[in-house]
Amino acid sequence: MKVKIWSDVMCPFCYIGKRRFEQALASFDFKDQIKIEWKSFQLNPLLKTNTEVNIYQSLADSKGWQLDYSKQVHSQVTEMAAQAGLTYNFDQAIVANSFKAHRFSHLAKQHGLGDAAEEQLFKAYFTDGKNIDDTDTLISLGVNLGLDAQEVKQALESEAFTDKVYADIEEAERLGIRAVPFFVMNDKYAVSGAQASEVFFSTLVTAYSEWQQQQPAGLQVIEGPACDIDGNCD
Repeated sequence: MKVKIWSDVMCPFCYIGKRRFEQALASFDFKDQIKIEWKSFQLNPLLKTNTEVNIYQSLADSKGWQLDYSKQVHSQVTEMAAQAGLTYNFDQAIVANSFKAHRFSHLAKQHGLGDAAEEQLFKAYFTDGKNIDDTDTLISLGVNLGLDAQEVKQALESEAFTDKVYADIEEAERLGIRAVPFFVMNDKYAVSGAQASEVFFSTLVTAYSEWQQQQPAGLQVIEGPACDIDGNCD
């Protein structure tokens, strides 16, 4: 059963949602039957990468908040992340446009490394203070995943996977998705936001039960004279 997850690398609740979903999945008896597909979503497409402004000031400026209030909000999110087993270092975070990171994620997905790429990107942004709009940084993340450095470099220095990112965004618009993270299970059930792991688990159970019922039954074979793969004929 497919689970599609719309997310943005710079969304703090997306990383928390990822962990809570993973906690639910770990307890799910049929987790080996679940296929996860990450989808691109940009919260702020017009955001300019700026290594000179800290994340507290950037959010304060965009929301019209006082700097102290922005720090308070980030502190609350940091605590929420810690409860999910994550370390957020907002004082090191770099304000960066996420579009190139989304293209990188699609490259990794092409190699079957979509989930691993999302984990690397989230950690780079929220924990390690890396610039996710920097090509060299993304090449390094790609090498960590086992990707070829030259392939990553060529992809990011071209327009490769731009259409894939836009396709995901357009699909989100058609579904009416206006906030992330957003989890769609079996193209029927959705969970919006970094919900408790219990919510993810119960939705998984419901969606999987229906998906399983929809699968075709095994072949009903009427036996007759035949030769098998070992050369035995009867």
